[in-house]
Amino acid sequence: MSHTSTSPQPQATGLLPLIHQWLFDPSFEKGYHREVENGVGWLIIISVAAIIAEHIEPIYAGRELLFHIFDLSCIAVFTLEYGLRLATAPWEAEYAGQRFARWRHAFSFYACVDLLAIAPFYFSGFVTVDVEMLRALRLLRLMRILKLSRYMVPAWKDFQMLNRGRSLRAKLHALLEPTGHSGQLHVYVDNFIMFWVLLSIIAVVMESVQAVHAVLSFEFFVIDVLAFSIFTLEYLARLYAAPENPAYKKSVLPRWSHFKAGSNIIDLLAILPFLLEHFLPFALDLRFLRVFRLMRLLKLTRYTSATKTLFQVVRREWQVIFASVFVMLLLVVLTASLGYLFEHDAQPDKFENIPQSIYWAVVTLASVGYGDISPITPMGRALTVVLALVGIGIFAIPAGLLASAFTDQLRIDREDFKHKLLQAFEKGELDTKARAMIAEESERLHLTLDDIKRLTHEAREAIKSKQREEQHWASAVVLDPKTNPELAVRQWRLLVSQLQLLSAAAGPELLTSQLESLEPQTELCRRVLTAVQELVQEPLTSTAPNL
Repeated sequence: MSHTSTSPQPQATGLLPLIHQWLFDPSFEKGYHREVENGVGWLIIISVAAIIAEHIEPIYAGRELLFHIFDLSCIAVFTLEYGLRLATAPWEAEYAGQRFARWRHAFSFYACVDLLAIAPFYFSGFVTVDVEMLRALRLLRLMRILKLSRYMVPAWKDFQMLNRGRSLRAKLHALLEPTGHSGQLHVYVDNFIMFWVLLSIIAVVMESVQAVHAVLSFEFFVIDVLAFSIFTLEYLARLYAAPENPAYKKSVLPRWSHFKAGSNIIDLLAILPFLLEHFLPFALDLRFLRVFRLMRLLKLTRYTSATKTLFQVVRREWQVIFASVFVMLLLVVLTASLGYLFEHDAQPDKFENIPQSIYWAVVTLASVGYGDISPITPMGRALTVVLALVGIGIFAIPAGLLASAFTDQLRIDREDFKHKLLQAFEKGELDTKARAMIAEESERLHLTLDDIKRLTHEAREAIKSKQREEQHWASAVVLDPKTNPELAVRQWRLLVSQLQLLSAAAGPELLTSQLESLEPQTELCRRVLTAVQELVQEPLTSTAPNL
């Protein structure tokens, strides 16, 4: 929930400046600014959820004291935050050097919102109110959600600045996909959608419990309607902004290409159960539709690179994985056949045929051993012991291969990201396309800010090292013709022969076309090229006396 600020680092010379530096200054890398903002942000969300839960009688009944203690704890934290921000206002970048900084802060938008979050509690504590007023004050505690404006407003302003002059469709695409124009607001939108995915999944799971469904049926219905509305808006927005997606730029029908993409089909499956349940003219099995809503869990694959990395690993290592799976299948069939051979006469009802024995072989190899089918003959039990021991190693092979390949793929992805950074920095300043690439790749690989800084530092150092190496070769040692005239002439002859070979191999047209990139030395290089072209017409030995 943190956002980036560009405030200058203060000079901490007292207690209050130190508090501001360690708790509220984003430019101080050793401080706890990010932890404070994230902690307060999550506390706001949890406290609002607790206030909503208070109005659900089955949840609130019998837990009044726990809810009250949690509310007091939230008030204490919010009051402490309000007081510290007010006390350290003179060291905020917005009020630095201004008179009456604390008063200016007290009447600012964010300070008023922070005060509004704690005012109902103190008002009800110091003023006698009736029951209706008390209920209104309890309801006003929901205004704490406005404290999130401290994070949303700067993110929105940053998003507006990054997308100044761009179309609505381009803004929607930047809001939904990581680009150079997305900013922190895109992260908040992703977190909001992920929250509703998880909440709807929890509601579907708990709805299957009859005792819970009987009490919270209305709340489950509200959650389902809100989730459907949010997912539908997201689906339509992505469909509308599809032409802005670089993956569909070359497509004749970009929206159709987006419509049939795998991620879009998952988004459609997330809203389809609600439509089938409420708008079909005939009834369907509601249990099927409710379980079908669990397909929303697949929406989370959009916000993680784990599944994509896993697919890359399987595609790259499919031969090795296939070989290990083949060995497992071979072992299963052989042991199932032996089990049928040893146990069929003793247990014809359990080892009736080889397919039924395959179930026993798989359960034994996996070291599960449900106990519904177990050998009773000495040979069958001996086979079970061997099979259980072999299964420990056999089933570990694919897991080890996938784990090793998965780690290797992550390393390859990060090296590829570093290579892309090198290419971007070689061109000079980062353009919009390069910033979009960095934003997309860093989110796909789940790189932290420290990881990005480290990789950027390594890329810059690699560029500087390459430049130093080029300067070293460009500044080769030239002999002094006054002290070593013979060696100087030999070096000159060697350079001329190299120029002759280059001119003959590349051709004068190619060399002339490339001279435009050497602005300061273009004319000099052209003269040398003309002279070399004349020398190419003569044997090198014939020019030696002239040298």
